[in-house]
Amino acid sequence: MSLSPQVAYENLAQLEQVDVVKSAFYRQLANEILADTRVSLRWRQAIADRLNSVNNWLAMQTIGDKDDSY
Repeated sequence: MSLSPQVAYENLAQLEQVDVVKSAFYRQLANEILADTRVSLRWRQAIADRLNSVNNWLAMQTIGDKDDSY
């Protein structure tokens, strides 16, 4: 599937509003863009930064009030 870097970047901003399956799909597409050396370094860095941010957000949502972390 061919996806523009901009669409992948924008999809990552919507992870809070989509279900778990669509969230995983968007994150997978972002990873595919990151692996594509034909995509500019600027886009790959922006996507990597946003993906890192949403992964941290998802981790905090998973932990929630349980405080299972060490």
